[in-house]
Amino acid sequence: MGIGPGAGRWLKEAGPAGASRIRAKMARAVELAAVLGSDRVDQALGLAAAAGRFAEDDLVSILEHIADSKPVGQVVRADEAHSVQNGTIAWQALGRQQAAAGESRAD
Repeated sequence: MGIGPGAGRWLKEAGPAGASRIRAKMARAVELAAVLGSDRVDQALGLAAAAGRFAEDDLVSILEHIADSKPVGQVVRADEAHSVQNGTIAWQALGRQQAAAGESRAD
């Protein structure tokens, strides 16, 4: 629990959830905290507890996800300037393609 409140929450919820090898997983969390920093590992343990994820590689998976995620300020929100939807320009050709195909057949 020296890692932070997320570690405490993980420990409180792991037992009732039926998690196995709690000591080994906490030892791994302490090792990761020494390498990556206790703040990151504490955040990941808190997220794991909230999601009910107590399996062997869940902590590492959550840490990788946190590392790959952009900070909230850098997340691009979809709006008119950053739309992921295709435009409607392709619909303009829909009738023309059929008409052009019909004209060439008539010739």
